[in-house]
Order: sequence, then structure tokens, then C-alpha cells
Amino acid sequence: MVVVMRIAMGSDHAGYDLKTLLKASLLGWGYDVLDLGTDSATEPVDYPDFGAAVGRAVVSGEAELGVACCGSGIGIAIAANKIPGIRAAVVHDVTSGHLAREHNHANVLCMGGRLMGPVVAIESMEAWLNATPQPRHQGRIEKLHKLDEVLASEGK
Repeated sequence: MVVVMRIAMGSDHAGYDLKTLLKASLLGWGYDVLDLGTDSATEPVDYPDFGAAVGRAVVSGEAELGVACCGSGIGIAIAANKIPGIRAAVVHDVTSGHLAREHNHANVLCMGGRLMGPVVAIESMEAWLNATPQPRHQGRIEKLHKLDEVLASEGK
């Protein structure tokens, strides 16, 4: 039995074209894609809605990982990181993509449609997907989980 990993994707209007490009790559590589929107590069929408949607899909188990795009990647990463359990990383190249997953166990990849060319974006996502989260960093990841728990218990 072949298990296909599901990737949740979301973007605002500024990240729509990049999301579309990355989605095509994921589908071509055999991934299942849960596209949470938006569906237009011209109709303005708010990145917090889509970053949070991707984060929720990953935390709920509806998807194993997430990819989110906005103009810079920064705003949508901030939004995704508001969801307890999400470790969203903004990446700009293959090295940061690889390290985001290997060292930080990033479960959401964020990129900027206004900052990255298509080849670098695809190669960065591929490096992130192919990286293996390293157990030697698990202690740091546990500290991040504890921060989520503390903030949740404080109602923040």
C-alpha cells in the first residue's frame, strides 16, 4: 500500500502565482494537495486567514505538512505560527529550506511570491521536503512545544 503525503497550501493574492507553481510541482511529484485558497492573484485577500488555515490543517492532521505564500512569506508565516504546534519557517533558498526542516522541524514552509524566482522556490521546497528532521534537535523542539502549552494555558 502506497501512502501519499498530503500537503496543505494557502496564499494571499500576492502569493497566488507562487502557490500555483509550487502546487503543480507537488502534484507532479505525487503528493496530495489540499488547496485552501485563495483562487486569484487580482482579488485582494488577507494573508492571516490563509496562514491560519494552513496551520490548522497541519495541526488537525488533515495534512502532514503545509506550504504558504504571500508577498514576502513573512506575514503568512506569522499567521501560521499563531496556531499552537506550528513551526512555520520563511525560506529564501535551498539551504534555508533544508535547515528549516532538518534543524527546526518546520511543518509549514513559507515563501514570498514577490521575492523568489520560480526555480529557487521549487528547489527550496524540494530541499525542505527531502530533509529529515534530526533527532539531535528534539530537545529544542520540545521547548517550543512547552511555549505553546504555556501560552495556551495563559489564554494568549
